[in-house]
Amino acid sequence: MSDNNRTDHRSCNSSLVTVGVSRRRLLSAATFPMMVPLLDWLSKDAIGAESVPPLNRFPRMVHEFFVEQVRQAERRNLRVWEQVNTEDAAQKHVETLRAKIRECFGPEPERTPLNPRITGVVERDAYKIEKLIFESRPDFPVTANVYVPKGRELPMPGVIGTCGHSSNGKAAEPYQSFAQGLAKLGYVCLIYDPIGQGERSQYVDDDLTPRRKGTVHEHLYCGNQQFLVGEFLGAWRAWDGIRALDYLLTRKEVDPEQIGVTGNSGGGTMTTWLAGVESRWTMAAPSCFVTTFRRNMENELPADTEQCPPRALALGLDHADFLAAMAPKPVLILSKERDFFDARGAEEAYNRLKGLYSLLGKQKRVSMFTGPSTHGYSQENREAMYGWFNGVTRVSAAKTEPDITIETDETLWCTPKGQIAGLDAKTVFQFTADQSRALGKNRGAVEGEQLTHRIRQILKLRTPKTDTPDYRILRDWRSREYPTKFGISYAVETEQDIFALVYMLTNEPWYSRPPREGNRAILYVSHRSSDAELRDEPLIRDVIKTEPETRLFTCDVRGIGESQPDTCGNQSFDDPYGCDYFYAIHSLMLDRPYVGQKTMDVLRVLDWLASYGYTDIHIVAKGWGALPATFAALLNDRISQVTLKNALTSYADIAEHEDYDWPLAALLPNVLAHFDMPDCYRALAAKKIQQIEPWDAVYSSPTAIR
Repeated sequence: MSDNNRTDHRSCNSSLVTVGVSRRRLLSAATFPMMVPLLDWLSKDAIGAESVPPLNRFPRMVHEFFVEQVRQAERRNLRVWEQVNTEDAAQKHVETLRAKIRECFGPEPERTPLNPRITGVVERDAYKIEKLIFESRPDFPVTANVYVPKGRELPMPGVIGTCGHSSNGKAAEPYQSFAQGLAKLGYVCLIYDPIGQGERSQYVDDDLTPRRKGTVHEHLYCGNQQFLVGEFLGAWRAWDGIRALDYLLTRKEVDPEQIGVTGNSGGGTMTTWLAGVESRWTMAAPSCFVTTFRRNMENELPADTEQCPPRALALGLDHADFLAAMAPKPVLILSKERDFFDARGAEEAYNRLKGLYSLLGKQKRVSMFTGPSTHGYSQENREAMYGWFNGVTRVSAAKTEPDITIETDETLWCTPKGQIAGLDAKTVFQFTADQSRALGKNRGAVEGEQLTHRIRQILKLRTPKTDTPDYRILRDWRSREYPTKFGISYAVETEQDIFALVYMLTNEPWYSRPPREGNRAILYVSHRSSDAELRDEPLIRDVIKTEPETRLFTCDVRGIGESQPDTCGNQSFDDPYGCDYFYAIHSLMLDRPYVGQKTMDVLRVLDWLASYGYTDIHIVAKGWGALPATFAALLNDRISQVTLKNALTSYADIAEHEDYDWPLAALLPNVLAHFDMPDCYRALAAKKIQQIEPWDAVYSSPTAIR
C-alpha cells in the first residue's frame, strides 16, 4: 500500500487489537500431526494460483433474482393503476403520486438567493444568447445560456432545456439546436449545464481539465458518495432545474402561464423527474428516456445514479408516474425505434398515461412520437417537440426546424476559462464532506441496543421464512490447490432463488452433509472469491494454523465469487458502470441495500451451521466481506470471535475524501445519520475482534477476478 493509501488507525478504537499476520508464524508439524498435508502445501508458494480460473457456477443468479424483484414491483404498481377507473379516482391517484414522489426525492432545500449575473451576450439576427450564472445553492453556481427572441410581442412562452450526457453540456450540437430552434419560433429558452458537464466539472486538474472519465463517471462518483449522507444526485440536479425556472420567471419577456421543459437522454430523465417534483410546468416533452424500470432491468441496462431514485420501486413508482403527476397538463413522450431505452417500455408508459388522461377528459393532452433512428435528440424528435409545444402555446405554426448555426463551445462559455472551478466554486463532494462531519458531530457514539436497532433499520433485513435454510450439495473439487485435498461445496438458499456458496475444507472424501463434530467452527467470508482466496489469501492459512483442530468453512455472499454476475456487457463487474453497480443501485430503488442482502446471506449460513451443531463461530473476513461479517457478528450471538482483514475504517472516511475506491455495493444509504463502522468495532471488542491492515477510503484496487 502506498503512502497515500496508508490507514490512520486513530479512526479505529484504540482498545481493539490491530495485528499483522505473516507466514513466519508457521506452527510445526510435530505439534499438529493432522496438519502435515497442509504444512507441506504451505511450504510452497501458491503455484499456479493465477492460472486456475475462479469457480462461478451461478453467474445468472443475481440477475434473475433482481428481474423477479422488479417484476413484482411493477405488478404491484399495475394493480394500483387498474383500480383507477373513474375521474375522481384519477384525480386522487395523481395526488397520491405527487406525495410519493416527494417522499422519494425528499424535502426541497431552502430557496436561497439566486445571485444571477449575465457575463456576456451573443447577438444574432433573430435572437440573442445571454451567458448566465446563478446559484442554485449558496456557492454552487450553475452556468446557463438564455436564448431570447428578438422582435416578438411580449410576453413569450418559456422553456427550460435540460442536457443529456454531453461532455460540453449546453454547447452540444443537439442541445444548441433545440434551444436555437425554440428561440427562432418565439420561445425564451434557458438551457443549463448539468452537474459534472460543460462548465461544471466537479473534478478538475490544475489546468481545469476534467480528470474523471466522462460525464457518467462524474455523476457516479459524487452521486454514490452522496447516499452515505442521505442525499440523491437526481434531486440535486432537479433542484438546479427548479432554480433555473425560478430565474426564468423573473424575466419580463416570459409568460408564466406558458412554461415548458424538455431534454434528451439524461435531460429526458431530468424532464421526467421535474414533471413529478415541480407543479409550475404547463407542458413537457422528455426525449429518449421514458420506458419502464422493468425493461431496463431485463435488458441489463445500467442507468446513471440520478436516473435511479432511492426507494422508487419500493414506493411503487415508475417512469410513467412522474409524468402522471403533471396530469392533465400536456405531455409528449419522445422515443426512438432503435434506442437502448426500450421503445416497448415507452409505449407501456404512454398507454398508462393515455388511460389516466382519458378519465380526466383530456386524452388529447398526452401523445407519443417514436423517431426511426438511434438514441439522440435528432431533428425529427426536435420537430415533434416544436409541434407539440406550438399546439399548446399557438406561438408558431411551423412544422419544421429553422436553420441552425452551431456555435463554438467558447462562444457559449459563461466563465473566463470554461470551468466554474476556476472561480473557486464549491463542489458536490465538499457539500457531502461538510454534511458528513455535521452528522458525525450530532450523532456521537452509538452503542448497545441502540446500535443493533439502527443496524437492522439501515440494512432493512428480512425475517426468514424458515429457521434452517435448505441447501444443495455440489460436486466436490480436487486439484484446486486448496489447503486441504478436498473442498466440498454447498449452495445454501438464503432466500428464494438466492444461494450463498459455502465451501467446507476436508482431507477426506466427503459427498454428503457437513459432519457433526462439536460446536466450534471458523467461517471465512470472502472479499471477492472463496475459491481464489483459498489458494492465495495468507489470512486463511494463518487462521487454520492458529486453530488446526477447528473445521473451516468459507462463504461467498451473493454477487461475488460463485455468483459474480456476467451481465451488462463483457466482463463489466469492475467497471464503475457495470453489473455490480447495476444491482447495487437497484437495491437502493427496492429499499434493500446490497450490504443488507449480503448480511442476510451470512446470517442464514450461520443458521445452517447451527443446524449441524456449530454454534461457537470464529468469523473471519476480508475487504468487502468484512462489512456483512461485522454486522452479522453484532446481530448473532453464535459468533464469539471476529478477525477482519482490510475492513473499512469508517463510512465517514469515504464521505470526506474526494477520492475513494469502495464500490456502491459496499455503501449504505444515510448510514452516517445513524452510526459508523467504529461504533461497530467498539461493540465487537467483547468478541475479541482483531483488525488486520484496515482500509480507509482509498485502497489499492483489487485485482479483477474473472
